[in-house]
Amino acid sequence: MRGLRARVAQESRIYVEGAHDAELVEKIWGHDLRVEGVAVEFLEGVDDLPAIVREFGPEEDRRLGVLVDHLVEGSKESRIAARVSSPHVLVTGHPFIDIWEAVKPSAVGIRAWPRVPRGVPWKEGVLDALGWRMETGEAWKRILGRVNTYADLEPELLGRVEELIDFVTAP
Repeated sequence: MRGLRARVAQESRIYVEGAHDAELVEKIWGHDLRVEGVAVEFLEGVDDLPAIVREFGPEEDRRLGVLVDHLVEGSKESRIAARVSSPHVLVTGHPFIDIWEAVKPSAVGIRAWPRVPRGVPWKEGVLDALGWRMETGEAWKRILGRVNTYADLEPELLGRVEELIDFVTAP
């Protein structure tokens, strides 16, 4: 799709949980999304997802795709996602605690993402375990700077984003 020009944005959207998610999706899929006329917006979490979906007003030609972090059975996120029911909305997600973890450790230059004990904020726990003495924003820039292609991301994220793109661009 290289060389193609961006289209005027369609009414359909892809919502992601946070700014880091949006930046990663833009970096890897941005050109393709612009060609399809799909905008990506971040939600600042999914706690109010049912109300956000109602406000969006999905319809057949106005679809909504939502990418959720840590969408695993029994999680708070899975319970919230289950409250959204519309044939014009697709809520899907990946199993990672945070979008950082969807970046392959090898791309970041680490062996594995550290395990963070329950009760410890995940990003801060990761920074401590890795010995990165920096703020989370600076750490994210470091991580995102190492992502260059689809190959730098875990398949569990790749498949979900492609699924959302297909859903919101279906005729």
